Amino acid sequence: MKTLLWTTIIWAAFVLPALAGEAAIGQVQTNVDYIWTLVAAILVFFMQAGFAMVEAGFTRAKNAINILMKNLMDFSIGSLVFWAVGFGLMFGVSNTGWFGTSGFFLSGYEPGGDPWVLMFWIFQAVFAATAATIVSGAMAERTRFIGYILYTIFITGLIYPVFGSWAWGGLLDGGGWLENLGFIDFAGSTVVHSVGGWAALAGALVLGPRMGKYGKDGTTRPILGHNLPLAGLGVFILWMGWFGFNAGSTTAAVTDVALIAVNTSLAASAGAVFAMLTSWFKFGKPEVSMSLNGALAGLVGITAGCANVSPTSSIIIGAVAGVLVVMSVLFFEKIRVDDPVGAVSVHGVNGAWGTLAAGLFNSGGTSAAIIGVQLLGIAAAFVWTFGAAFVLFKAVDLAVGLRVSADEEREGLDLSEHGGSAYPDFEVLSYSGGSATGTR
Repeated sequence: MKTLLWTTIIWAAFVLPALAGEAAIGQVQTNVDYIWTLVAAILVFFMQAGFAMVEAGFTRAKNAINILMKNLMDFSIGSLVFWAVGFGLMFGVSNTGWFGTSGFFLSGYEPGGDPWVLMFWIFQAVFAATAATIVSGAMAERTRFIGYILYTIFITGLIYPVFGSWAWGGLLDGGGWLENLGFIDFAGSTVVHSVGGWAALAGALVLGPRMGKYGKDGTTRPILGHNLPLAGLGVFILWMGWFGFNAGSTTAAVTDVALIAVNTSLAASAGAVFAMLTSWFKFGKPEVSMSLNGALAGLVGITAGCANVSPTSSIIIGAVAGVLVVMSVLFFEKIRVDDPVGAVSVHGVNGAWGTLAAGLFNSGGTSAAIIGVQLLGIAAAFVWTFGAAFVLFKAVDLAVGLRVSADEEREGLDLSEHGGSAYPDFEVLSYSGGSATGTR
């Protein structure tokens, strides 16, 4: 009897409070995980503004409204399509490892169920919008708005989610064949950025170059952006948003975010510095647009391995990305692929580099098998994304027309597509033969 009494006293005095304390601590951790993931999602959403500013700044004033509209619709239409179809394909139950078959329209995840799925959806929706908006820059200044809307529907509803299910499906109810092989892509160098970059390449090829970009003798003519300070602001916004992109991919308030944040910023810094040095060597001047794209290339490059490489390795990854982006931009210009903002080089090429680097510099050690899986993932992303996007753009071109007319391109898409002007009070007048003609 005394033993039972003392046991009861001990439980009441020590064990029950301890259990209650553990439960309370667990609930606090859960709540903080939700808040951190939401904050990260907000940071990634703000990257839409960064992409819009970069693209608008690197292109001509007569197309600024069109660029803002594309970036607005990337997220707005993309979110609805990802809710209806994309999320289910990417994270639904998968018996084959190729795509999900449940969770469409968030069915099965209604209020009253597991609220984490709703939190996970908003975080993944902003990633889907990022993949879609990457393409906008490569297709700038000559794409019909209706054609771009149709593209956005298919990349957020099919192209991006299918590859995403191969690499990330196991984050919820799926289980993709690539992740089952051990594919490393923590925050999306390939899943998000190379997918966007290879789709951008397909779009640029189907569209062809802007009028006046290349001479009949094969020379390349620069078409200067109208506002480089705006582009610079966009890069800083993207850099800030990337802390949510990479560190937020923990989807948990854990100490791992420290290493991820450090690696993210060091890679971006190295990318900017080495792109500047490369452009200085190539052109005799430290070129600003290349330096800005170097920062973005470093960010893309570190995205796959941000959680599994050392800070020193992140600097190497960023430095290589900075050199690579300059050489890649020059290469695509040489083969007459007109990419006004360098989206293919920043996201496609450096997404592939970053994915390979995640295996090469893996802090847990590397091997031929790890490198082989990384290369397989890179190749699979290119074959699927470029192939599907090329067919899509050809189909859109046949159905509604992908490119605006020569007259519309000449006068600018702001007027022809949207009936407005981004700068109505800032016309520049050129005088010829005594008559004034408005030009931009």
